[in-house]
Amino acid sequence: MRIVSPLLLITLLAACSTGKQTPQTRRREMQERVNAAYDARTEAQRNSPQRGSVTPTGNLPNQPAGTPAQVRTTAPVQAADKATMPVQSASDWAVTSIKSKFLAVDSTNARVYMDLTFQSPAGSSVISTTDFAQHFQVAYIMYPDYNNRDRLGYGNITLNEQSVRRQGDHLRLIFDIKRPKDLSTAVLLTEVTEIGSGTKARNDLTIRFGNNQLSDRYSLFDRDGQQPKLRHYVSTGDTVVIGDASNSRKQLYGIRYRHDFEAASSPMNTGARPVARSLSVDSTLTITTNQPFVLPVEGLYYFVEDTTASSGIGLVVTDKRFPKLTRPEKLIKPVLYMSTSSEINELGQARDTKKAFDRYWLSLMAGNQDVAKNTIRAYFDRVEEANRLFTTYKEGWKTDKGMIYIILGAPDRVQRNREREVWVYNRRANASEVNFTFTRKQNQFVEDHYELVRYMEYQPVWYPIVEAWRTGAIRE
Repeated sequence: MRIVSPLLLITLLAACSTGKQTPQTRRREMQERVNAAYDARTEAQRNSPQRGSVTPTGNLPNQPAGTPAQVRTTAPVQAADKATMPVQSASDWAVTSIKSKFLAVDSTNARVYMDLTFQSPAGSSVISTTDFAQHFQVAYIMYPDYNNRDRLGYGNITLNEQSVRRQGDHLRLIFDIKRPKDLSTAVLLTEVTEIGSGTKARNDLTIRFGNNQLSDRYSLFDRDGQQPKLRHYVSTGDTVVIGDASNSRKQLYGIRYRHDFEAASSPMNTGARPVARSLSVDSTLTITTNQPFVLPVEGLYYFVEDTTASSGIGLVVTDKRFPKLTRPEKLIKPVLYMSTSSEINELGQARDTKKAFDRYWLSLMAGNQDVAKNTIRAYFDRVEEANRLFTTYKEGWKTDKGMIYIILGAPDRVQRNREREVWVYNRRANASEVNFTFTRKQNQFVEDHYELVRYMEYQPVWYPIVEAWRTGAIRE
């Protein structure tokens, strides 16, 4: 995600004008039909029996992500005007995403792992460590908290073969941080600066020194136990390692839950959330840290140091194609976000899921196979990316963040504080700015699960974009 300048306070969407021209009347009637269909699906979701969402109990420390600045409460939508938006120079190298995690080395040191993607001025993705070191500088500052700007420490990261490594389709930055005097926690703000333009990408991470919970000391590692994976999922049959920075040996207890979590409901669904259900234990196992093991069955796994622990490490075990979805019975589910209730029912009850899936898309695209193929590709590219970015204790496409990402794409700006994250979209549908606010929800499986604050005011933005998907107007 791109990082972030302070958000503007915004107002509610201005009322639409009541123009009398025939084209306006036709557009309004079409929008009313779209709204009615979407409302029908939302109402069907609200009234249908819930299989249960889960908000597991457990006391988790607060872990933010963003700049150390307080996020203000904002209205969700701002009416469009004639203002122009600043455009980044096409000649710049640019960081396109940052994801970070720390692992405690001991009571006074923590190791930071930061995954980055960046692109060249031509817009192509780059994974060259040499290019990164030539075009970027990395510095950090430590603060006591988000609301305290006293500097506890700062420094520059030397970019060399020890600190920057290639990891598949991204780069991995690794550096150690020392504990500030007389403090057990600190907010680490890392700035990645493009040398030519001075453009900065920022990432923040709360680091806890001493008395660490399990996920501060251990993480999912690659099969060789060399590098942590900054994600919450693995595939069935994969060789898995839960390790730490010290290569220690410890027995962990694992619990497997078999549960099919619900997908996110409409952004306009302001009704009461369903009561969380308890998860039933399917099976148990024991593992040894820094020793490889295999998880052969899909499900939600939870690893703890002892059975009374209130927090541990959650891991979703998926099929081997994940984060891609390729099987028809799985492909029909994410189209929930752009479908009517009758379309959802028809797909769910079809005997031949593949034919029903093809028929669904061709009917939306008026039989145009090329448009259907391009739209399917664009939609499920976003589903795949949502799975990669937002999987927590359930698949990423089912999360509130995943839903927004699939329909609207990546936000133009993001701002976060200790408990809240705001996605800002510039000029969507008939609004100049749209804000989606996500609040952190505590659970013992992961620390980065968020839920959307829902508003009815999203309707004038959401419906036209859904309709654009349904007509094949969005193809990337």
